[in-house]
Amino acid sequence: MDFLIGSGFILIMGIIIVAVFLHFVPIGLWISALAAGVPVGIFTLIGMRMRRVPPSKIVMPLIKANKAGLDVNVNQLEAHYLAGGNVDKVVDALIASQRAQIVLPFERSAAIDLAGRDVLEAVQMSVNPKVIETPVVSAVAKNGIELKIKARVTVRANIDRLVGGAGEPTIIARVGEGIVTTVGSSEKHTDVLESPDDISKTVLGKGLDAGTAFEILSIDIADVDVGRNIGAQLQTDQAEADKRIAQAKAEERRAMAVAKEQEMKAYTQEMEAKVVEAQAEVPHAMAEAFKAGNLGVMDYYNMMNIQSDTEMRKSVSQAGKVRKNTPVQK
Repeated sequence: MDFLIGSGFILIMGIIIVAVFLHFVPIGLWISALAAGVPVGIFTLIGMRMRRVPPSKIVMPLIKANKAGLDVNVNQLEAHYLAGGNVDKVVDALIASQRAQIVLPFERSAAIDLAGRDVLEAVQMSVNPKVIETPVVSAVAKNGIELKIKARVTVRANIDRLVGGAGEPTIIARVGEGIVTTVGSSEKHTDVLESPDDISKTVLGKGLDAGTAFEILSIDIADVDVGRNIGAQLQTDQAEADKRIAQAKAEERRAMAVAKEQEMKAYTQEMEAKVVEAQAEVPHAMAEAFKAGNLGVMDYYNMMNIQSDTEMRKSVSQAGKVRKNTPVQK
């Protein structure tokens, strides 16, 4: 019984030891490398395990590169993996560039991948150009008519400028700026409608791909639509603004006139009060003149006659005005 227990324990320990050995020593992967003619030592694979590098992530791309005739070694691929790169995509890009006869060293391919760009897509774009469609660009000609233009830009990746070069948003922005400038320099919007290819020629001649990761092959105007009459709208807005300014000034003048009228009314009332006050003093003055002998009875009667005559003339003139303004009934 003890013998059976001891044998079972030894068997279990043997299985565990073999499993640990196979985990650290990928025998199957080593055999695959030998069969493919790729010289990868068993201790190299164990070292990858110790450095927490999955051996399959290195050996399989290495076999692929070796079969394609690329001069790539284990240390280069492992260093790129440890730097955070995509080893498999870099090897695929190297194979694609070799088939397309594009000069792409491993160091440059790794740098492009570490820069965050898709190196395989860049190689494919170098062979098969990509079409970038711009959003609708609004531009205004000199006659004030708005044009809405959409363009298609055909670009090819420039491998030498992929590291540090500007991307697609820069291309789109520069093309939009060129369209606005070209349309803005046109005398009439009909000139642009008649020859939209002039926009392509002018924009393409500005060298918009300078400092970018692409080479512009062509710029084609996909669509041109006539928009608003911006010039007329601006004139309308200016007229409305002038109208509001004139209304404000007129309101200011009206307020000043009202204030002046109120001031004159107050002044007139003040003067009338003074006249009434002065008229109230007349009887006292006449009484004092009688007492002092400065005013006689005949003088007083003459003054009263003159005053009565004046009041009669005023009444007659007012009656004439009333008759003149009254409509005649037939």
